[in-house]
Amino acid sequence: MNSAVLLVIPEIRDLIRDGSSEDLAAALAPFHSADLADILEMLEDEEAVTLLHSLAPIEGVEAFEQLEDSFQVRLFETIGSERRVKLVALMSPDDRADLINNLPQNLVAGLLSQLPAEEAKDVATLANYTEETAGAIMTSDFVRLSPEMSTAEAIERVREQATSKETIFALYVLDTAGCLIGVASLRRLILAKPEDLVGDVMYPNPISLPVETDQEHVAERLRHYDFLAIPITDDAGRMIGIVTHDDAFDVVLEEQTEDVQKMAAVEPLEAAYSDTPVITLVRKRAVWLIVLLGAGLVAGGVLEFFHDELMAYIALTSFLPLIIAAGGNTGGQSATLVIRGMAVGDVKIEDWPRIAGREALSGLLLGLMLGILGYGMAHVMGQGAVGTTVGLTLVGIVTMGSLLGSLLPLLLARLKIDPAITSAPLIAGLIDILGIILYFLIAKTILGI
Repeated sequence: MNSAVLLVIPEIRDLIRDGSSEDLAAALAPFHSADLADILEMLEDEEAVTLLHSLAPIEGVEAFEQLEDSFQVRLFETIGSERRVKLVALMSPDDRADLINNLPQNLVAGLLSQLPAEEAKDVATLANYTEETAGAIMTSDFVRLSPEMSTAEAIERVREQATSKETIFALYVLDTAGCLIGVASLRRLILAKPEDLVGDVMYPNPISLPVETDQEHVAERLRHYDFLAIPITDDAGRMIGIVTHDDAFDVVLEEQTEDVQKMAAVEPLEAAYSDTPVITLVRKRAVWLIVLLGAGLVAGGVLEFFHDELMAYIALTSFLPLIIAAGGNTGGQSATLVIRGMAVGDVKIEDWPRIAGREALSGLLLGLMLGILGYGMAHVMGQGAVGTTVGLTLVGIVTMGSLLGSLLPLLLARLKIDPAITSAPLIAGLIDILGIILYFLIAKTILGI
């Protein structure tokens, strides 16, 4: 957040309460729409409505589009019906569709009936696409060109439509059926001769994606090709929209947030943390905590199974936390590295033999290092009799942790399950069980108990 926003809030509140709309607009003039959105979210609902009314229509829409979904809906319900229609009419198609999807149905019906027929149809179309697909995040605002146009005519069309389109740096050339046949950059049009045809200066064989493409893949393709926008086509090959880089950035942020939450053994939150009710937070966290509690109970059962061995050599107890922690931490590291590698396309499912080899070697080397340290610690603590058991167990459990942590995400991906659920706590729970079994089997062999 811009630090100036925090400093200006008291002045903004005073102007809302005692000042004129002109004074308020003048105080807000230096701020970017993203800063205006931050200011709106720091105000009470009634104050935010007053501020929104004081802004010029375009500025108000740009700030409104950047609000968090929950606050956007709450603010929208507070403003008058006439203002709602004007606001929605000026919004970009993709943001408008997102808002419609988040609004109560009784409000949506009345709103759509007041919009112009073409815009209402566009909203209904975009709002019906499957969530988390290209269709759900695309906009239908793009500049359409014909291959028979001269570059002078194309530039004039861009000039006429620039204020109402999402981007004008990439221009799309369609045939009479609406199918995408080329892309023309604004730069290329400007550098061409006025009489040159768009079909002669466009880039043929453009890259596009189907409307049902997963949004994460869309973002990855935009990153890979370094595009500002990527065309989206329907089943018949007709171009129906574009996904821009800013929407792709939002997707990446959303997906990364979900992955971090899953890896912390939390079901992904639908809203921002601060907007999520406590009961929802409890429900989202409880499921995995119960699963991990079950893993802990199994580990306790294994420990009970080796009760006699533990009583016969009580010194083994001192090193049990060390054994468990080393395996769990190693497994969590491996899982994190592999899951992130899969997310950026560096690791693929078919790479599992190479991954297994790398992690087995890494685990063995780390295990040897920790095993030597564990052996030394046992002697320093005056428990030299169990030093070899501790050292060998560390070698084994760290190697197992590396392999399990790296291969489990790949296995889940093969089964079409999100690998991010292989959270560090889950890996640790599994390694706890294996570590206890390995520890006491080695102790029985070496110590003869």
